[in-house]
Amino acid sequence: MRKLKVGIFFGGRSTEHEVTIWSAKSVIANLNPDKYEILLVGIDKSGKFHFGQREILKYIPQAKELFSEDKFCRDCPNELNEHLSEYIDVAFPILHGYLGEDGAIQGFLKILNIPFVGPDILSSAACMDKEITKILLKAEGISVADYITLRNHEAIRYEDVSEKLGNTVFVKPASSGSSVGVSKVRNREELLEAVNEAYKYDNKVLIEKAIRGREIECAVIGNENPQTSDVCGEVIALDDFYTYEAKYIDENGAKLEIPAKLPTVILEKAKSTALKAYKTLNCEGMCRVDMFVSENEVIVNEMNTIPGFVGGTSMYPLLLQKSGLSYSELIDRLLELAIAKHQRDSKLETSKKDRVKLAIAS
Repeated sequence: MRKLKVGIFFGGRSTEHEVTIWSAKSVIANLNPDKYEILLVGIDKSGKFHFGQREILKYIPQAKELFSEDKFCRDCPNELNEHLSEYIDVAFPILHGYLGEDGAIQGFLKILNIPFVGPDILSSAACMDKEITKILLKAEGISVADYITLRNHEAIRYEDVSEKLGNTVFVKPASSGSSVGVSKVRNREELLEAVNEAYKYDNKVLIEKAIRGREIECAVIGNENPQTSDVCGEVIALDDFYTYEAKYIDENGAKLEIPAKLPTVILEKAKSTALKAYKTLNCEGMCRVDMFVSENEVIVNEMNTIPGFVGGTSMYPLLLQKSGLSYSELIDRLLELAIAKHQRDSKLETSKKDRVKLAIAS
């Protein structure tokens, strides 16, 4: 039987460039060599695409550890064009953040008619923009933290912020991940510094009310009939909050507790909230839903359409492993969902074309 050719896209121009390499390493390690061949597509920090070990390592030397496996396609494309679909059966974009999780790479792959893991263009874009996420979730009756939006280096007084949101708030870029550019603010001086820092990463900044509660995460997987993980996980920050360093650098920065110790009623409420949020944002394939549990209320914080995949430390695969799906089985399932979604949408596209032809003929 012919092996399925999987295109692993990693790197990119976002602040999470290095994280994508760590995630890609774990995915590659868990792809069954009897079933798959891998085409690595490395995107350097300037946005250029590279194929083949020599070319990739010339521009992304940190990717050396990805080539320790013997699972790679011998035939590589010479350049990035419409013929890429001849080398890739299905794509796994492991591109966290900007231009990877915001609909950009999804649109590119859709143009090339290549199936891909994860939500489509609109869902990816809506989930990436934290303000849009809040607007859509709130419209469906899902609780989110109160917030203020600043645009294009707009300023705001701390007194106005504290009057609406309280004395302690979080400031974050509207479209960024892994807590990059996020600050906890308690006074006027910290607010000015935090807003300036957030504007380094986005032209839109959110100021959010600080929620006193537990940080709970739930994995969701599926297309038309999505399911949540059987359990939720809890992030117990040992620092001031769950910073980038706590996630990826400082092993003592946070503790992950899986399963989270939640009363059954709250666990089921968190799972149903995650599932409703997933459907509201029209997600397919996968998403990690981050929430706060404050007393008996479940508040959605963020939607992560390309969550971390670092083996042993990333919450999404760990939650599904606790639900009986091994890492390798998870990758198999995500690739199956990507192909099924593409086949479904291709039939719809063919049907549309046929209806147009009939309309013209009549």
